[in-house]
Amino acid sequence: MGRGALILPRLTYALCLALLMLLPSGARAEGGDAPRILVIGDSLLAWHSSSGRSVADRLEHLLGQPVQDRSVSAARMIYHLPISGAVGLAIPKQFRDGDWDWVVVNGGGNDLWLGCGCNRCDRKLNRLLSKSADKGAIHKLVSRIRDSGAKVLWLGYLRSPGFDTPIESCKDDGDILEARIATLAEAEGGVFFQSITDLVPPGDRSFHAADRIHPSMKASDAIARRLARVIRAN
Repeated sequence: MGRGALILPRLTYALCLALLMLLPSGARAEGGDAPRILVIGDSLLAWHSSSGRSVADRLEHLLGQPVQDRSVSAARMIYHLPISGAVGLAIPKQFRDGDWDWVVVNGGGNDLWLGCGCNRCDRKLNRLLSKSADKGAIHKLVSRIRDSGAKVLWLGYLRSPGFDTPIESCKDDGDILEARIATLAEAEGGVFFQSITDLVPPGDRSFHAADRIHPSMKASDAIARRLARVIRAN
C-alpha cells in the first residue's frame, strides 16, 4: 500500500474525531417519554454536561420531565461553515422541528466576543437583532421556533459585578443585545426573556468557573431554577 493510500484514512479518522467533539453536549438516552423541552445554545447551557450538572440536566431534574439538550460550546448565532455548523456550532441548526412545548435558547455572546472582539460591534449587533427587534438572526430563529408551535424561552448571560473577567469588554454590547431581545419578547406572543444580570452578587466568584467566563455548577443550578419558574408559570 502506498503512502498516499495511508494518508486518506488518517485524514478521515481525524475529521470524524473532530466532528465527534462537536456533537451536542447533552444527548439523552433513548426510551421513556419523548422530550417536550429542547435546549439549544452555547457553553452557558452546555457547561458541566459531561458531569450531568448542566443547565439542561438541572432543568430536567427540577421539572421531572425529559429535556433534550443540543447546546454546543463555542456555538454562534451566525456561523457559515457547513460541516461544523451542521453538528452544532451554528445555533439555528441545533433546532429541529419536533413536538416541542418549549425551546430554551441562548446565544450571541460568541458572535460578539469572537466575531468582532466586543469592539465596534454595531454591524454585528444589527445582524444578530436590529434595533427594532424585528430583523436579524435571532428574530429569524425565534420566528422559526414559534412557527413550529413551541414557546421560546431566551436566556441572557451571566454578569460579573465587582471583579474582572476575560470578557469584561463585552458587557456594553451584551447589554444592548439583551435589551433588544427583551423588546422582541414583549412584542411576540409565546416568547419569554429570562435575564440573569442580577444572579451574581457583587464580588461573589462562586457563580463562575475558574476561567471567570463560564458558569459554576452552582450557577447552572440557579439558572435552571429561574428557567423552571418561567416554564411552570406559562
